[in-house]
Amino acid sequence: MNYALAAVLLPLLAALLALGWRRYAAWVSWGGTILSLLCAIVALQQVLSDGPQQMLLGNWPTGLAIRWQLSELTALLLLLTTVIHSLVASYSLTSLRRLQVAADFWPLSSLLQMSLSALWLSTDLFNWYVTLELLGLVAVAMVTLSGNKSVAAALRYLLLSLAGSLCYLLGVALLYGQFGVLDVAELATRMPASESHMTTFALVLMTAGLMLKGALWPLHLWLPAAHAVAPAPVSALLSALVVKGPLFILWMLWSQLATVELSHAAAGFFLFAGSMALLTGGWSALRTPYAKVMVAYSTVAQLGYALLAIGLALRSADPAFQLALWLFIIAHALAKTSAFLAVGEMQHSLGGKRVQMLKGASQTMPVAMFALAVAGGSLIGLPPSGGFLAKWQLLLPLWPEWQLWLWLLVIFLGTLLSAAYVFRLVVLAFDRADPVKPDFAPQLLPQWLALVPALLVWGLAFGSHSFVHWLGG
Repeated sequence: MNYALAAVLLPLLAALLALGWRRYAAWVSWGGTILSLLCAIVALQQVLSDGPQQMLLGNWPTGLAIRWQLSELTALLLLLTTVIHSLVASYSLTSLRRLQVAADFWPLSSLLQMSLSALWLSTDLFNWYVTLELLGLVAVAMVTLSGNKSVAAALRYLLLSLAGSLCYLLGVALLYGQFGVLDVAELATRMPASESHMTTFALVLMTAGLMLKGALWPLHLWLPAAHAVAPAPVSALLSALVVKGPLFILWMLWSQLATVELSHAAAGFFLFAGSMALLTGGWSALRTPYAKVMVAYSTVAQLGYALLAIGLALRSADPAFQLALWLFIIAHALAKTSAFLAVGEMQHSLGGKRVQMLKGASQTMPVAMFALAVAGGSLIGLPPSGGFLAKWQLLLPLWPEWQLWLWLLVIFLGTLLSAAYVFRLVVLAFDRADPVKPDFAPQLLPQWLALVPALLVWGLAFGSHSFVHWLGG
């Protein structure tokens, strides 16, 4: 558990040092991220060998102390967070300076890593609120790094994030007023086996707040605008990690606190929301003329698979649905990191924001375009990518049950839409390139760094057996 704690404290220390030592902020933040990555690797090894661990912060007694727990799942999510932050930080060392916002980016990215790492380890409703609030405020600040053009989108994101926080906090207050505890494990033992109107209302409020902060359909409208104006590394962190925190809490609430009857009722809503996210998000991604907005709407659509997995897991005892949820989260995080970094690099080098700027990109910027295509293959679910593994786990239990074939149809349509907007980019990239300036020489290192997470998401196939074992599938 000490190594997991270090993975939280190191980014915080790096953020403080970066604020006071701004000349070397980039290297301080990058070094803190790499060290936290090493700590996360050791923490995962320890939990796999010794089992789950927990810590009561401040050595306060149970009921007063904030309890942190390190399980196979949270250790894996902690490792995912540090891996993506390490890749984005390495990319930013070579490219973000050109955008002239590096000095502000580094402490904010470290704070983002710290708050998300603390969220994974927490098992306390109010501590989740604190980490969510810090996560949202830092994310809003990072959106503004593009300058005046981002103020409107950042303000909209801030106001909606605060509204989501108020809904969540009100739900927490209602549960605390009823049962007098905030620790999820203790709260689960005190909640009655039958439905309570106040408990139901509290869970609905918290769900609305989490869906708003996580850009889950239909409360996703802030996401495309924020991505359109944010720097590429910020968009990568927002899509890969920030929206996953609320999704994690959403699953924990409904899987541990809700009654069976209430879970089944909520499952129908999550299935409907997931279906609409897949269809409307995919259709919007296909129709938009802007490259980054397309990738942003793809996030809305891909989160629909996670909502489908939550709905099916709440309705069925089959562990494959829960395994599919976490595989989707991991595969999507890696694929979206690659996609946003690749698109951002091509936008900077080729000029323009529209999809049309990718014309001939396979000839002018082949590495970045290859990264985008490989990441897109995982979003479609082509084998043997991580996206395919997640979708396979989701599909397997659906085949024998004819009553569930509606969700097979939804997944099939969502896959077709994903293939349509990905192949739209690929076809355009293989068109004849327009003439470029004689001094056109895009940097290769940022393009290769954008390719790394795309290769990692395809490499998940080689560790699929380990993932199934770790996540209890």
